[in-house]
Amino acid sequence: MRTDLFDFELPPERIALRPASPRESARLLVVQGGGVLRDGAIADLPDWLAAGDQLVVNDTKVIAAQLKGRRIGRETEPKIEATLIKRLDGSRWQALVKPAKKLIAGDRIRFGNEGKVCLLGHLDAEVEAKGAEGEVTLSFSFHGPTLDQAIADVGSPPLPPYIASKRTPDDQDLADYQTMFAVNEGAVAAPTAGLHFTPALEQALSDRGVGINRITLHVGAGTFLPVKVDDTKGHKMHAEWGTISAETAERLNTARQNGGRIIAVGTTSLRLLESAASEDGTIQPFAAETSIFITPGYRFRAVDILMTNFHLPKSTLFMLVSAFAGLETMQRAYAHAIAEGYRFYSYGDACLLFRARY
Repeated sequence: MRTDLFDFELPPERIALRPASPRESARLLVVQGGGVLRDGAIADLPDWLAAGDQLVVNDTKVIAAQLKGRRIGRETEPKIEATLIKRLDGSRWQALVKPAKKLIAGDRIRFGNEGKVCLLGHLDAEVEAKGAEGEVTLSFSFHGPTLDQAIADVGSPPLPPYIASKRTPDDQDLADYQTMFAVNEGAVAAPTAGLHFTPALEQALSDRGVGINRITLHVGAGTFLPVKVDDTKGHKMHAEWGTISAETAERLNTARQNGGRIIAVGTTSLRLLESAASEDGTIQPFAAETSIFITPGYRFRAVDILMTNFHLPKSTLFMLVSAFAGLETMQRAYAHAIAEGYRFYSYGDACLLFRARY
């Protein structure tokens, strides 16, 4: 499909720079079959669900993937910024760096700055290889848990550029950019639909008889990048690691057999569930990478309802929600959200999408 079909104009003031407080006070746009739109709040979520329904949340935890340092070992020592995007093994990461033109294979980068140096000393990495569009392979001087701790000490949360370009990330983001479900470290971007949940909302869902199930997809930065090709066929998704336990798969399959619906909290949960589903919709245990790219025409097998934030124009995520609820429906929904003052993107409001039936 043509990429420009998924474009829209968003006034800059609609981009949320801080989350709602409390989190469940954020707004919720409900998009039902036939494109019926209803305005509400996150706190209303239990009212839209029924006993036996199963929510599926992503329990990945965002690491401090934004690193600042300088190139060392040559005449000049230019500043270098790196965003870790994918772990390769115990000591190596793929990263996006800038300015990439200042680096060649074999260069050494020393991360850490005055006032923020890891307890183990400066964190050094060698540029093992360079790829396209600023991507490099970094081989760090530490390994395993020691490297993880060093990254946590030196790094900072990798806030999306549409927030970081408008204000300086601060300590409040350490809490704000993490869901209440976060336990498994490995994401470099938050599964943002999960940011709306609080213990109070979790209790209200439980009282309603709705189950909450945890799966893990380590979100990579590539998920949120705009599609730069003219046709979606030419876009290549970054692979991300995900896991669904046998117990969780069995619980979801049993609930569906008994008439319960599967509600994915976030596009990351949906992509993992669809990656793990067989043709008849049965969810299989899963432990692998997925690079599934969902566009209109895709036949959904596992997910009945999707709760998700409002996404960037021409992004793979807006393409996904258009596949789920219908392109024209989502175009109308986003126009309504913009006109009614909904807040967009990671710290913004959410929508609850009921799957279109074709």
